Amino acid sequence: MRFLTHILVIAVLFTIEIVSAQNQKITATVVNATSDKGTVKYALYTKENFRKMPLQAQKSIIKEGNSTVIFENVPAGEYAIICFHDANNNDKMDFQPNGMPIEDYGATNNRLSRFGPPQYEEAKFLVEDKDVSFEIKF
Repeated sequence: MRFLTHILVIAVLFTIEIVSAQNQKITATVVNATSDKGTVKYALYTKENFRKMPLQAQKSIIKEGNSTVIFENVPAGEYAIICFHDANNNDKMDFQPNGMPIEDYGATNNRLSRFGPPQYEEAKFLVEDKDVSFEIKF
């Protein structure tokens, strides 16, 4: 009976290790917010849902121009993060009548086209067997 209990404990620990090895953390930090007003809203996407319904969404306060979130339990794969400074806390990105954004925004890899929204191919990154971190600049 004691031997069977030891085998069962080892099997459970092994299963927990496999599950935790498959899911990683992604840390995203905005490093240059122009003010500490409002929050930064972050969204994690795959190619299939980019700029639609995010896999995970979070918001964070801003302190001394910096804001950080952690996306947890992210399986291995290809992703992109976009974020914006919701300075007036109205839960949406604000635009001028001509379509130009009023609030700052950014994406992973910091490669934004001069005109138009962030593109998946410029913002994509891989999650494999380790946690990943990004600094995003508006």
